[in-house]
Amino acid sequence: MRDQDLAGFYRDYIDCLNRRDWPALGGFVADEVRHNGNELGLAGYRAMLEQNVRDIPDLRFAIVLLVCDAERIASRLWFDCTPTGSFLGLAIDGHRVGFAENVFYEIRNGKIAEVWSVLDKVALEAQLEPNAGPTPR
Repeated sequence: MRDQDLAGFYRDYIDCLNRRDWPALGGFVADEVRHNGNELGLAGYRAMLEQNVRDIPDLRFAIVLLVCDAERIASRLWFDCTPTGSFLGLAIDGHRVGFAENVFYEIRNGKIAEVWSVLDKVALEAQLEPNAGPTPR
């Protein structure tokens, strides 16, 4: 896939996530997708995303940085949201937080086949401190 086509593909994928169009997910994600080394398959990947939305009802994926080559995507996503209960083992309990996810994707046969994701948990922890200010993007 050309870099421009891959960037458009990724933007469409993020739009699919933000619309919660779970039936369309298979148009972007391979049946045998792996996430952080774990083989989830499409059904497991969808279940993970649906759980994310249950934990964070106002979850919106915002692309801050996007770099593509022929078979890979690197993106920095930003989240400004209100997780319910605990999130990543932290008692967020409805506080509004902002944090980034750095994520890399490998594309095979026109679909996302591998995902490597790291969330900025340190930024979340800092926001839970008394007198904490906003987290920069």
